Amino acid sequence: MTAAGRVLVTGASGFIGRWSVPALLAMGFEVHAVVSAAHGAVPDELQGAAVHRSDLLGEAAIAALIRRILPTHMLHFAWIAQPGVYWQSPDNFRWLSASEHLLRCFHAAGGRRIVMAGSCAEYDWSGSGVCDEYASVLADDMAAGTPAYAACKLRLQRVLAEFSARQRVSSAWGRIFFQYGPYEHPERLVPSVIRSLLCDREALCTHGRQIRSFLHVADVGAAFAAMLNSPVEGPVNVGSDEPIMLAELIARIASKIGRPDLVRLGARASSPQPPRLLPATRRLREETAWRPRFNLDDGLSDAIRWWRGQPAGTAP
Repeated sequence: MTAAGRVLVTGASGFIGRWSVPALLAMGFEVHAVVSAAHGAVPDELQGAAVHRSDLLGEAAIAALIRRILPTHMLHFAWIAQPGVYWQSPDNFRWLSASEHLLRCFHAAGGRRIVMAGSCAEYDWSGSGVCDEYASVLADDMAAGTPAYAACKLRLQRVLAEFSARQRVSSAWGRIFFQYGPYEHPERLVPSVIRSLLCDREALCTHGRQIRSFLHVADVGAAFAAMLNSPVEGPVNVGSDEPIMLAELIARIASKIGRPDLVRLGARASSPQPPRLLPATRRLREETAWRPRFNLDDGLSDAIRWWRGQPAGTAP
């Protein structure tokens, strides 16, 4: 085992999880990356890590995996994330139960520090639009009308906090905001615009007046690695402090590709989300050693370059 420790990364083949691995290796961790038993080729980003195939929804598989690896640290990303499905899927409750079991097994095997991935969906979006880690969360995680995804993530955060306090396990919870970059699902905003313009198709968008901030996925993964390698405790927002109107974001993408004539703002109805949704990022910047590698312009150029290299019409 290395001096930094032995870390287990769940969901390591996912959009964010894969980007935590290079950062952890650079910090000196011995990295054990868990991918789905049904996953195909091992992603290039996992080179240097020991790769394990396992079904983390099975309690026996979880227990066997922890006994085999005996991790000192853990990053837990694995969860349902399919766009259009995950928001209300009953699989959220399966992942909640499996994650609680994973936590107990990790502690029983002598695990020392764990960081789990949460979501900005845990916040009450009716406030000012700037989400503070402690002041803005939903009051009742299982209230009627709360999406299953938000309810289960918030419940797991509260379980982790209570378990950590009682069992003296060091832990943090990363609430992820908006991200983009290589391997993103092609139906999400940034890749949908990029792919349309690269294929000389109209990019059909909402009015674009919503204000958000976007962080390159490699910086998101590195932020989780930095949290794991720090003493920070409790919820920490993981996002960018560069607010931007979506219309401006889309215009920057179109300018870089050279097809602003194909952007159609207002062609789609907007979702019932708040006009302004931004993270307070003080804890991430002041309580860890993390600094972003990409600014927004460089990150968008990187995403466009990656999508140019993908066969037309394919998903990552």
